Amino acid sequence: MSQASIQTAITARQLVIGSIQAIPEEIYDMTPAGFNNTIRWNVGHIATMLNWFLSAGPALNTKLPESYVGLFMSGTKPADWTAAPPSKEELIQYLSLQLDDLSRINPESLILPLDVPFEIGPLKFATAGEVFNFAFIHEAVHLGVILSLVKALQVGN
Repeated sequence: MSQASIQTAITARQLVIGSIQAIPEEIYDMTPAGFNNTIRWNVGHIATMLNWFLSAGPALNTKLPESYVGLFMSGTKPADWTAAPPSKEELIQYLSLQLDDLSRINPESLILPLDVPFEIGPLKFATAGEVFNFAFIHEAVHLGVILSLVKALQVGN
């Protein structure tokens, strides 16, 4: 089962990378009516949050720039940015590095209990696998938001 979780995560990340590569960077920073964030924010958020989620379990070797926390963690938004965000190319590079890391995760590490349960609001995860699986539910949700942003921007033009 743990190997299946890893394969599902790899597939989800491949879908994310393929989808965002196809989106022109010219629309990465547009915020259509009804949305709080941009395509660039959602892409950076996916990368940043995966490292954060997996810090509780099978941590990734990919080290993101320190600036990503201030740009892309939950509660941030482009309207508050004071520094230039990373390019589409840089974001894809980090997503790809994380994808490589996913293939090196030992499936047995996902069955291990966490030293301290990982809590996000009302959610509480006891094993590395639970956090791992939630990370990719989160990723899929944000891919849906990205694709919705693209559609909203296409309708608005």
